[in-house]
Order: sequence, then structure tokens, then C-alpha cells
Amino acid sequence: MKDITHLRHLSKSISWRVVGTIDTIVVSFIITGEPLLGLKIGISELITKLLLYYVHERIWFRITFRNSKLRHMVKSISYRFFGSVDTFLLAWLISGNSVSGLKIGLTEVITKIILYYIHEEVWHKFKFGLPQKQETNEKQ
Repeated sequence: MKDITHLRHLSKSISWRVVGTIDTIVVSFIITGEPLLGLKIGISELITKLLLYYVHERIWFRITFRNSKLRHMVKSISYRFFGSVDTFLLAWLISGNSVSGLKIGLTEVITKIILYYIHEEVWHKFKFGLPQKQETNEKQ
């Protein structure tokens, strides 16, 4: 059971990183006007965010909520906080401009919360990597 949940979290990490990287590249390009800078920031996040997301998934796997929509919202906000700090620092470091880093980080607060919520809702519908509950035979 432990191995299958790790596979689910790894798969979710990769799928989210694809969505998140595209968003970072687009937002960085729009704010800086430099496509190469957007690519550099987005590619840098592949490393930092993949690790950050996996750790976040493992922590949230242990937290239960009765309401899945509320859980997804709280989880989205908690991840976005750490993700925004990471984005701000990377964008500042790569661009050399703290204002650009701040603009990129703040813009992504909005775009990424929306995208992450959608990502969680989609993954909630898939049972891949979740342990199967054994059903009892009620006809006996």
C-alpha cells in the first residue's frame, strides 16, 4: 500500500509541475517581456518545485478533512504560500530585479491557486494509487 501511494504522489507531482512550469514561463514572460528569462525561471522551478510539491503531498496525505472541496482549498493555499516564496526568490535571483520577482510571485498567487484547485479536483476523481477498500458481502 505504501508504494502505491508514493507512485500516486509522484505522478501528481509531475503532472502539476508541467502545469505550473507552463504558467511560470508565461507569467514571467508577460511581466519581464523577455521569453528567455521566462524559460530560465520556469526551468529552475522544475527542480525546486518538484521536491517542494512531493513533500507537501506526503504531509497532506496524513491530514484528513470530511469535506474534500474545503480540503482542496486549504491545501491549495498552503502550497501556494511556499510556492510563491520560492517563485519570488528564484525570479529575483535569475532576473536580478526584486520588483520583477515580486510581481511574478504575486501574479502567480492568483493563477496558481486557480490552476492547483482544478488539478486537485481532477486528481480527486482518479483512484490511481489509492488503496482499494475491501467490500463486505452484505447478502449473507
